[in-house]
Amino acid sequence: MKRLTMLLVFAVVGALAGGVYWYWSQQASGTAADGPQKGKAKGKGKGSGGVLTVRAALAVVKPMPVLIEAVGTVEPEHSVQVRAQISGVLKAVYFKEGDKVKAGQALFLIDPATSQAQYNQALAQLERDKAQLENARAQQQRLEPLLKREFITRQEYDVAVTSAKSLEATVQADQAAAEQARIQLGYARITAPITGRTGTLAVKSGNLVQAAGTGAPLVTINTMDPILVSFSIPERQLEDVRRFQNDQQMRIEILADRNAPPVAEGKLVFVDNTVTAQTGTVLLKTRVPNANEVIWPGQFINVRIVLTIEPQAVVVPEAAVQPGQDGSFVYVIDDNSKVKVQPVVVSRQLAGDVVISSGIKGGDRVITEIPQALTPGATVQLAGEGKGEKGKKGGRKAEPKGEGQ
Repeated sequence: MKRLTMLLVFAVVGALAGGVYWYWSQQASGTAADGPQKGKAKGKGKGSGGVLTVRAALAVVKPMPVLIEAVGTVEPEHSVQVRAQISGVLKAVYFKEGDKVKAGQALFLIDPATSQAQYNQALAQLERDKAQLENARAQQQRLEPLLKREFITRQEYDVAVTSAKSLEATVQADQAAAEQARIQLGYARITAPITGRTGTLAVKSGNLVQAAGTGAPLVTINTMDPILVSFSIPERQLEDVRRFQNDQQMRIEILADRNAPPVAEGKLVFVDNTVTAQTGTVLLKTRVPNANEVIWPGQFINVRIVLTIEPQAVVVPEAAVQPGQDGSFVYVIDDNSKVKVQPVVVSRQLAGDVVISSGIKGGDRVITEIPQALTPGATVQLAGEGKGEKGKKGGRKAEPKGEGQ
């Protein structure tokens, strides 16, 4: 009896569980079937609901430069490593590290005592041989009339002539040696070969310096004005550069920051004759004035090549251009205040402006601040439009205040 009762209880519980499962399955399938329809209807009602407020700007037509941008390195047009040409003790340094110096300005003094002694010795040798030459010439002149009277032999006269000519050559050699010694003495005083700014001083006064040493130079001088900027561009852009190279409008701007105004401007002075195989780039250089030394050798700098000026470029704010899977696009407001998605082709960007080569025209209104709820076909109004403007036609070109700028 007890066993039968337990079987009945299990049967009732199983029936109840089956009924609950069947009811739950029916409800779930019904919800799944009705969900897309309900969601669609709900979305439709939302899309056709209130008017969205947006900020917009007009696409304008104005002159815009055609640019190539790169990163360059500043380098001096002239750089000289100053080295000693004679050995000796460095007695004096006439400048401070980092000073600007002029060509011919005294920089160092090496102890000239040894060079001075060698110069004095060369002068003494020269004077001695000059005296001997004068004596030999006098001897030749005394023997010449005696030869005519045959008081001496031809051989004796020829010896006197040979001695005079030999001493002439000796005097010339002495003069060259004296000049060499004078030049060596001049090397004791080292002057600036160019005008520029000095670098680190490698040797302090009191130290021994070696002539034409292989070590570090005494100091390096770099010219600062004008100065060169070297940069590389992809080889595909070389054709554009060469096409506009002789155009007066073409210029090269140097910028400390991409969005900052140019700090210097110059012309193209060098195009390398070889494409670098490893990078596929071509090296170019520009020479720019640098009187205020706003750029420095070794500095990385932004370079902008202005090839030409496009007089009728269509320009929109950067915020209006949106990325998409099929390319860039903008949201355009039509004459009925409706929104449509318009694919565009971006030509280039300059600061906060984007040049559009195709897709829109001047005067089109583009949305610059896109709400999350914005969808194609939605009705919008411009931020700042008051209630009194509701009755105005959406197709009227908005005043600047109405553009949300």
